Amino acid sequence: MSTAARASAFTEPDRPKNLQIRYVTVGGAYLDVTGSGEHIQDNRWTCRGCKETSRAPETDWLFRIREAASAHASTCCAIPLT
Repeated sequence: MSTAARASAFTEPDRPKNLQIRYVTVGGAYLDVTGSGEHIQDNRWTCRGCKETSRAPETDWLFRIREAASAHASTCCAIPLT
């Protein structure tokens, strides 16, 4: 199995103003981590494939959600419909 990063077959959507991190899921969708940054509690992640999102944005400091967002991106097979 190749460990090389696979480029998405889909067009990258516009980047939100407050985008902190963007992942490409295994299904080819994009997952965005948005917010004000490391020490602000308004960070959240949203998958553009399956529409899943972080469940507690009031406690989602960037260092806490980075691992959850990455884990979701590595398993989500949904493709973007729009």
